[in-house]
Amino acid sequence: MATPPSMEEEVGSYFIEAGMTLATAESCTGGLIAHRLTSVSGASAYFLGAVVAYHNSVKHRLLGVPEDILAAHGAVSEETARYMAEGVRRLIGSTYAVAVTGIAGPTGGTADKPVGLVYLAVAREDGTAVIRRQFSGTRMEIKNQTAETAMKLLLEYFE
Repeated sequence: MATPPSMEEEVGSYFIEAGMTLATAESCTGGLIAHRLTSVSGASAYFLGAVVAYHNSVKHRLLGVPEDILAAHGAVSEETARYMAEGVRRLIGSTYAVAVTGIAGPTGGTADKPVGLVYLAVAREDGTAVIRRQFSGTRMEIKNQTAETAMKLLLEYFE
């Protein structure tokens, strides 16, 4: 019995078959999504690149997240996730982009923004979708849940 395809294999197949391209902008996952996607042979047929925008200055300078958005809403927000996805899509020139920003913990959480809070965004030419998730577990478990959810989101919003 054949092993079912991994999430990253499934994402790759959809993008390759459709002739679409992908870029990622990652904060809390630190490049884990890009790592998983590029762990599959042939990823260069659709995956163009990534920006690990861990610091707000990188979110602003490279991805175009306005400083007033960062000041008003913070790095972990729907608005920042949206700008990150749209910014990396524009910067790299891909047809799709996925972005994630959140608090992987175990420190950094607040009452309003607890550890495990993550915003994920998928951008394409006709718009951007953003979702909010609350994950739990260790830092690595939160990063893994975020990466898995980002790939599921890509599949849901794929044409």
